[in-house]
Amino acid sequence: MDTRTFAGASALADDGLALALAPALTPCGVRAAPSFFHGFATHPQVLARGLVTLADITATRYFQFTPTTQRDPVLTAHGDRLRAEVFSACNSVYARFDLLGEGFDGGEIAFGTTNVDLGSATRQVLTNIGRSDLLHVDVGLDEVRLATLDTTAVERRVEMPGRWVRALGNVAEMHRGLVPAFQLDAAAARAFVGALPAATATGRSGWLVPGRGGARLVSRPTPDAVPVPGLHRLSAVRRLLTHVRGITFHRPGAGDTDGVVVEVALPAARLVVGLTAEASRGHSGEGSLLTGLAGESAVADADLVSAVLAFEPVIDVPRLSRETALPESRVRDALAVLASSGRVGWDLHDSAWFHRELPSDVARVERDNPRLRDARRLVDAGSVRRHDGGWLVTSGGAEYAVSGSPADRCTCTWYLTHGRDRGPCKHVLAVRIVGDRTRQDR
Repeated sequence: MDTRTFAGASALADDGLALALAPALTPCGVRAAPSFFHGFATHPQVLARGLVTLADITATRYFQFTPTTQRDPVLTAHGDRLRAEVFSACNSVYARFDLLGEGFDGGEIAFGTTNVDLGSATRQVLTNIGRSDLLHVDVGLDEVRLATLDTTAVERRVEMPGRWVRALGNVAEMHRGLVPAFQLDAAAARAFVGALPAATATGRSGWLVPGRGGARLVSRPTPDAVPVPGLHRLSAVRRLLTHVRGITFHRPGAGDTDGVVVEVALPAARLVVGLTAEASRGHSGEGSLLTGLAGESAVADADLVSAVLAFEPVIDVPRLSRETALPESRVRDALAVLASSGRVGWDLHDSAWFHRELPSDVARVERDNPRLRDARRLVDAGSVRRHDGGWLVTSGGAEYAVSGSPADRCTCTWYLTHGRDRGPCKHVLAVRIVGDRTRQDR
């Protein structure tokens, strides 16, 4: 198994992650001090406005609108593209800007992950970029440098909020259950973006449906409708209005998935904006990964799977299954564990996982998922038993009935309040853990 040491210290705490640039296990082997990227943008204004759009989102609290000073995207290079990711200050909006290989010229896209701040000086440089200006980008071990013919802006690494680690995992699982609903061509997409309400607006919720000249908001769902709770949470996309080439809307599929994703096509790039089901709900508390994390072998399998990841922009699950000698179902559960530490994400455009390298912290799985921790304690205490074709779980001096196949319904207050919108309750998880152990003992 390969052991990778970060070229700089990555300090991991409950409230934040000071992320050093990760030495990358690349297709060419481990690179001890990778240079993320250096080269010119072929569409400089698209890159500049894309990064400022992310800065707008991460600096905004959309629930009870409040501007903040946070502007620090996570950058990951995959050899063929550069991804920049952020969450809004309220954690209810996820945004990712993917700059594809044809968006660079005269340089090299390497492999690695880092976290930087887009301060006021850098934001000013990016805001002033014109269509024909030259923009050179250099992401190194300690800094990110953006340069034009007239000026240079330099940004250092910053601490990534601890809740972003939890939120990155939930985003991956939530987006994995979404399906395409409908698309808009360039003209219709620009009309939609141009009509988006300001970030300070409220009350613009409903279902988006395709209509003449764009998409319109209706009060009742139809088969093709996309639920959009808080249209104002898409307001930052307007900065890219003149570059929009189309939009794809993704909605929940047949499962228990929640939320919505808007994918904006740009020249040599894509902007992905994901919304939680309510503006008051943050991605870090969704609990969408709990089912996969409950697998008995998932944590150990995650160590094995992580050893063969190599910053793939598209993770090949069958290949991982062959190289690790694990069934594909266990590889997927292992990826759920890695997602819980922010180490893999999900790309709806490619319908595949992708690798981002963050420091490993196995203890974070239970620390960030108290329902999972409580479920394991219930199992260890012998509080789960069969009863009349279902299960009874003793918890807090009361008994709760868990039913369904697989177990997915419970009589507890959590299930009665949230249903399956925010992941399973601890009683359902406890039953699934017992079932997993029983299957392994056979």
